[in-house]
Amino acid sequence: MRHAFTKKLLARENVTGGPQIYEDLAPAKLVEAALANGEGVLASNGSLVIDTGERTGRSPNDRFVVDDPAIHDNVCWGKTNVPIDREVYESIVHGVSGYLYGRDLYVVHGLAGANRNHTRRVCVVCERASQALFIRQMLIRPTAEELANFGEPDICILAAPGYHPDPEDDHVNSDAAVMLDLAGGCIVVAGTGYSGEIKKGVFSFMNYLLPVEDDVLSMHCSANVDPQTGETAVLFGLSGTGKTTLSADPTRQLIGDDEHGWSKHGVFNIEGGCYAKTIDLSPITEPDIYNAIRFGAVCENVVLDKETREPDYSDGSKTENTRVAYPIEHISSVRLDGRGGVPSVVLFLTCDAFGVLPPISKLSREGAMYHFITGFTSKVAGTEEGIKEPTPTFSALFGEPFMPLDPMVYADMLGKRIDSTHCRVYLVNTGWQGGGYGVGARFSLPATRALVSAALSGELDAEGYTHDDRLNLDIPVACPGLDAKVLNPRNSWTSGEAYDEAAEKLAEMFANHAAERFATVDENVLAAGPHPTK
Repeated sequence: MRHAFTKKLLARENVTGGPQIYEDLAPAKLVEAALANGEGVLASNGSLVIDTGERTGRSPNDRFVVDDPAIHDNVCWGKTNVPIDREVYESIVHGVSGYLYGRDLYVVHGLAGANRNHTRRVCVVCERASQALFIRQMLIRPTAEELANFGEPDICILAAPGYHPDPEDDHVNSDAAVMLDLAGGCIVVAGTGYSGEIKKGVFSFMNYLLPVEDDVLSMHCSANVDPQTGETAVLFGLSGTGKTTLSADPTRQLIGDDEHGWSKHGVFNIEGGCYAKTIDLSPITEPDIYNAIRFGAVCENVVLDKETREPDYSDGSKTENTRVAYPIEHISSVRLDGRGGVPSVVLFLTCDAFGVLPPISKLSREGAMYHFITGFTSKVAGTEEGIKEPTPTFSALFGEPFMPLDPMVYADMLGKRIDSTHCRVYLVNTGWQGGGYGVGARFSLPATRALVSAALSGELDAEGYTHDDRLNLDIPVACPGLDAKVLNPRNSWTSGEAYDEAAEKLAEMFANHAAERFATVDENVLAAGPHPTK
């Protein structure tokens, strides 16, 4: 029966003299509970700071999707969507339920999807008050009327960081497991205190439901809008590419920093909060995020001064993936309804650790589809277990770990939207220039902001583009406020021959990856990618 185990847990509310179930507590009460339970401490800025334990990032090798006839033919099975038998899943659920029975629990009811035509109701049952605060701030907070008439949730989540499955007995890979039951509407997060697993579990669900049931393109992107013109932009990118930072532009209104849907009527935020990296956070370079860290925010693994409780955002001794979650209204310039119009500009953010890609280039429709399905970037330190330095990778849709469907399902939807809206699409490299990681330096944030602003305004198109045959990219001739030399990455290398060698290597990586994984994709799309010249 759908949600039967969750209902059983919630039924304990009627038991007197036993454990308590705390439903939809205000942030202040959740902070009090977390402090009383010893889950964290208050920082000088008022945020709750917690230590997530051994796991300070997502654990992709511990993520499973329950195989079920109702969803089997839709899911793109493989290394990302690893199947798990329902019997194994139910056995772990039974273990989690037994572990939680007899404990105080914190229940949060929230919404996923700011457009109420595409909203899903979410119920989260948490072992820890700090995780309840996290997901309360990350989901869309329902109105009093919506909460009173909440009804049966579409997605139920059990978060039990203290329960550790046995790899041998439970047929999983470690003492943690994140399991998505797409057919049953449930998610189990066990054995990890990293709250990003809860957030991404909801996102993965929506990435299945929205395209399949609603004909909505779900996207791993941030989005903002020009308050003067109403023009909307979306920015795709994996963690570490600058998606959150670049979308928090004080001259524009933020719709959301990470997860959105694109319907025929426009863009809407799936979430009600932001989850930003804090490593090396500065009030000068990222004032909106810096000022958003106050009471009600939850910081993960941020190091504090023992005496003053001042955060040291430069300290990555626990992890480079220090994080903060806060409600979106903590940002000063924001669209509180979480909605925007049909995008006029789409930006693909990539972090190129080879230092080869130009800081910005314009893409054709086919080029946009190619780079969407290949999703080249570099995983940066700390975002996943075992990542210590930038690692070049291909992640389809700039978010493959969260996409249950075949990448071409999402890419075809994007292509249709480009056709119908004539939006402009750009590839933005926020990674290295002048050489690869360890030799060159990351392209500066102010320079990237200038390029993004010029792309959004249309000024980048003013003097036209030059075409790079090897990378198959159109590079702008000029950008207001920047030296034109920085637009061509070859100019930043001390040796043009060394650049050509690195560029040839990257082009070969693209070509080999496309041939291996997307050989059956439309030939016009494949032709829009990089091509080795040798």
